[in-house]
Amino acid sequence: MKTKHFLNQLDHDRLVAAVARAEAKTSGEIRVFISHGKPPDALVAARIQFDHLNMARTTHRNAVLVYVAPLVQRFAIVGDVAVDAKCGQSFWTETAIAMGEHFKAGRHTDALVAAVDRVGALLAEHFPRTGPDKNELPDEVVEA
Repeated sequence: MKTKHFLNQLDHDRLVAAVARAEAKTSGEIRVFISHGKPPDALVAARIQFDHLNMARTTHRNAVLVYVAPLVQRFAIVGDVAVDAKCGQSFWTETAIAMGEHFKAGRHTDALVAAVDRVGALLAEHFPRTGPDKNELPDEVVEA
């Protein structure tokens, strides 16, 4: 699918609201990245973007990136070290399966919102917000 077509189908406001809603319950950070490229391996590309977006520099090392490459119909979810230590591989696998079902049905916004909601619930469980919290990363969808 062409990236422009994918982006035109996304409800950006709904997605940004989902990120803000999820982050309101946690000290964790969530970002969504839409790639204009054709990465051969979405997980490798997601890790590169995670570093490029300085997501490993959050205070508690509890940031998560949801990465989508529409041109090659691939996606990946990457969590920082503190998140990985708490959730295990099964969480990432289950989240990817849920996203994939929405993508296959053409519900792109639903796929990303579902991922953000699942990640937000995990972060709230293991990294609850305990007081005022600085939003360390923007909530907007990143495109490049």
